[in-house]
Formats: sequence, C-alpha cells, structure tokens
Amino acid sequence: MNIQKGAEIIVRDWVRLRGRERLLIVSSRRYQAEMQALLNAAQKISSHVELLVLDELSMYVGTYFNEREDAFDAYDAIIGAAEYSLITTKAVKRAVSRRKRFLSLPLSTNDGNSMLTYEFLRVDTAKSKIMAAAMLDYYQSASRIDIQTSLGTDLHLSMKGRRAGFFNGCCRDGRGLSSASVEAYVSIVENATEGTLILDGSMGYIGMVDSPVEIRLHNGRITFIENNRSGRKLREYLGRFQDERMLHASEFGIGLNTYSHCRGCCYIEDESAYGTFHIGFGRNIALGGVQDAVGHFDLVAHNADIYVDNQMIMEQGRIMILEPHIYI
Repeated sequence: MNIQKGAEIIVRDWVRLRGRERLLIVSSRRYQAEMQALLNAAQKISSHVELLVLDELSMYVGTYFNEREDAFDAYDAIIGAAEYSLITTKAVKRAVSRRKRFLSLPLSTNDGNSMLTYEFLRVDTAKSKIMAAAMLDYYQSASRIDIQTSLGTDLHLSMKGRRAGFFNGCCRDGRGLSSASVEAYVSIVENATEGTLILDGSMGYIGMVDSPVEIRLHNGRITFIENNRSGRKLREYLGRFQDERMLHASEFGIGLNTYSHCRGCCYIEDESAYGTFHIGFGRNIALGGVQDAVGHFDLVAHNADIYVDNQMIMEQGRIMILEPHIYI
C-alpha cells in the first residue's frame, strides 16, 4: 500500500471528514510525506484544512497539549499525526467532550517505512467493532483482571469503577475518540496492579525485546526490571521522562486487529495484533483514568490466559469468546 492510499483510508474511513468541516492535522517535519498525503486527501473533501507543525517536542508533545487545553476548540476534527500519541492529553479530552472528533495516529516506526504504508490499516472496522462489543460485555460491572502466561507472568489488576472502551480507527464508533490501535481497553486503578510481567513482545517505541524481561509491580508501580539488554533499554527510556508517574500501570488492552503482527516495527501495530495483550503506563486521563503523567507507553506480550472476575476470556492468546468466528 502506498502513502496516499493509507492517507485516504484515514481521512475518508476513519475520520469521515465532511465538506465544510474544519480539520487540523498535528505533525512534525519529520513526517513531511505523511503530512502532505493527509493534506491532499483532506482537501479533496474540505477546503478548511490546517497543519500544526510541532518540532523539538519529542516525547514531551503530550505536555504541550496538557498545558493548552483549548488548542482544538476551533476545529471539528483533529488528526494527531505526530511521533508520539496525544490521545491521553487534556486537550483531547476537552475536544471529545465538546463533540469534536480526534484520531490518534502516532507515526513512529522502527523499520524506515511510513506507517501509512502498513497493511494493518486495511482493518475491517465493522468486524472489529463487533469483536470489541463481545469483549466489553465481559467487562460490565467487573472489578478484577488476572493474567498468567507459561513464561511466568502473574498479574492482578483492578478495574473497579472504571469503564472499558475500544478503538478501531473509526472516530464515529469511538464516540468521537479513536486510535489507529485496534483494541479493547480499560483504564486500570493506578495504585492497584500487583505481580510479575514477563515481557516477551514489544517495548512500545523501543521495539521488540531481545529476550524476555521480568518486570515486577507493587501498588501499581514498577519496582524491578531485569538487568538484561532489553531491560536496560527500558530503564534508560523510562529515566528520560524524569517522572515517577511513568512507572505506574494505568491501562490494560487486548489487540483485535487480525491484519496486525507484533514485529517491533511500529508500536501501534504491535499492541493491535490480535491475541496480544498490553499494559499501558503513565498518563491515562482521556481513557477514563486519573493519572496525568508527562507521557504514555505500552508493553506488549503474548500467549496469555486472561480472566475477568474469574471468567476466562483468553486462553494461550486465543480470545475464547470470539473464536472460531474471528476469521470469517
């Protein structure tokens, strides 16, 4: 798939831009080709399209939009096509509360290819919505999530008082808020996660682990990261934020995109891959949580047994309530 085709999917099918609507594309010069492709696609529909180019902010772009809550007030729809996700910022929360549409489209990749060329953008949004609805039924009134894997993951999460949701790219399906990450998610209680995660997938923006990493959590906070090559990379990455809140588990998600694969090339694809699960850390205010950290990142793992209030919803990475119909 070429960049222009990917941009057209984003603007036409996900944002569903309409004539005379005002669209803002937030990006950086690093993604000049993607900005131009999105601009071309949008201008075929509306003449009210603007670019906001933010450079030099790197991972702190979220802080920028926390400090400028009214940044999106003048627009009907916003595409956050920067390197890092904006979805958990105060500006996004305000925009969605005012019935605007926001699509999180973080463009960071590790393989030199544009994210707009990735095949996972071809996801069937209607099918993923049905999948998510089946998943969310199990979360209603639930208070606890337990996760185990054969490698030794043994995690216990609280979702008491939290409402689950889903992303499938389509802003309309997400009641105005969506992400390129196709998943069922819930903001978990920030000081309640206990246990051990054996990370065998992706470390978000950092890429795939070289070998599994043991990570321990107590009172919701990371207290230990194994001292191997990938563990050292993760510790160094977290240290760059200089924010202790980035150590707190704040989200649980299950990937629902059957076009995605966890390859470490693009963290959005990694956490979307069907049958994976991820634990998000840091800011979660736009997901229904209360933690306002300087950023957000996810750790992706495989082949889990997952229980919601003692009901098994996943066994060895297979979502039991969806199969065998998932590939139809």
